[in-house]
Amino acid sequence: MGPRLRLHSLDADRKLMQSSHRAVGCALVMSAAAATGAACVASAASAPNGLSYSKASGRVVQRQPPAGACTARGAGLYARPDAHCTPGALNPSVTQATLSRTICRGGWTSTVRPFESITRREKLASMSAYADHGRASAFEYDHVVPLELGGAVNDPRNLWPEPDYSSRSGFYLNPKDRLERVLTAWCALARCRSPVHSA
Repeated sequence: MGPRLRLHSLDADRKLMQSSHRAVGCALVMSAAAATGAACVASAASAPNGLSYSKASGRVVQRQPPAGACTARGAGLYARPDAHCTPGALNPSVTQATLSRTICRGGWTSTVRPFESITRREKLASMSAYADHGRASAFEYDHVVPLELGGAVNDPRNLWPEPDYSSRSGFYLNPKDRLERVLTAWCALARCRSPVHSA
């Protein structure tokens, strides 16, 4: 990769970070973690980033905000969720003490990820909350704080109908997915000492 391409890539990554969701979990503390050796994940007693912990079950359809109650910030692929409706939430099972059994264990997210039969209904209700009237396939029902970084499994404060590319050209379909992969890799290097594999 030449110097110009490398610089373009860094600029693109910086823009992704600036326009992505509110940085939470590992994303919020990554620079401090790198400098101080702090944990990627907050302790079970508190969340320094101000986010709530949630044990909302991934096996039960969760109530969504009322129709029209939420407004995305921005538009298109760089839209962000309503900070009041969807600020993000954390999984209390992911702590510094449990990293090797949770986010640092390959395949762990597949053990906690909600079933599609649950999220399909939630996604439609969430689209109604955000007044999104397009096709459901044009949106990804996405975790604000990714499961791979300790995000709450099925709390409406951590899931929203994120606009997606209009055509499917790869597995990761929107700019936030690329950012999540970078942050997950950073967290893996900082705390797990091996790549974190998501399912």
